[in-house]
Amino acid sequence: MSPSVPPHHLVAWFDCHHRDLPWREPGLSGWQILISEIMLQQTPVARVIEPWTAWVNRWPVPSAMAAEPVGEVVRAWGKLGYPRRAMRLHECARVLASEYGDVVPDDVETLLDLPGIGDYTARAVACFAYGRRVPVVDVNVRRVIARAVHGRQHPGNPSRRDLADAEALLPRSPDGSPAPEAPRFSAALMELGAVVCTAREARCGRCPLEATCTWVASGRPEHAGPARRTQKFEGTDRQARGRLLDVLRATSGPVEGAAFDVAWERDPGQRARALDSLLVDGLVEVTDDGLFHLAGEAPSDR
Repeated sequence: MSPSVPPHHLVAWFDCHHRDLPWREPGLSGWQILISEIMLQQTPVARVIEPWTAWVNRWPVPSAMAAEPVGEVVRAWGKLGYPRRAMRLHECARVLASEYGDVVPDDVETLLDLPGIGDYTARAVACFAYGRRVPVVDVNVRRVIARAVHGRQHPGNPSRRDLADAEALLPRSPDGSPAPEAPRFSAALMELGAVVCTAREARCGRCPLEATCTWVASGRPEHAGPARRTQKFEGTDRQARGRLLDVLRATSGPVEGAAFDVAWERDPGQRARALDSLLVDGLVEVTDDGLFHLAGEAPSDR
């Protein structure tokens, strides 16, 4: 294990400074943790708290969600972005209800067999819901490891090495097996990257790893690669898709195509492209007489 990340220092810091987030409360189910992990992908924590709370109350078990039309789940997704996540979660709920007795599996390999569950989500659920001692790597973890272990300001492109790096840092018992606090260490590593060792600012004076950080010891060298580009949202196809979906979320039945014209006036070609992509993705469906509605919500369903 690298001395750059002393596990006890990091866990002690986490115990004192972690954010009080609802999905960190004790006694939550794997399903509730799964919902949080799906929602948190590429979405700020502050935007997830209210929807997550509403969802776990409305759909406390997978079968409750599976009983709803997928369009209703997309409607409830609201402004979280990347609404295909809602579709995948609905599909996953159907499988959990029919094949797993409404219980989310607790091991990574089985979780990976579920619809829409990738490597990160499978590991996060196994770790944070069930205490499995597996490395969990997101962009925050990659950044902390890049700085504290490798002495780089920013991580490179994601690779399988990231898991090996995180695995090497997990605290171990005297016999070499992973220690019981390994899942909490994983949460602490992620939290550090989210609130202290951030992409915009490295708040080294507040970091429990400052004294052992390789990047700090090297004089905090600037990133040597190409300039990091910020992804824009304004005016993109993603924004156009969201505006068109807003039209359908706000209605209780199918709408004519003209309803989309006002929602995205700036570029008719982009509007048509956005609508076509929503149809291809299955988020939106069209009736025989040319009306549009959310997936699974045929006119007779509402």
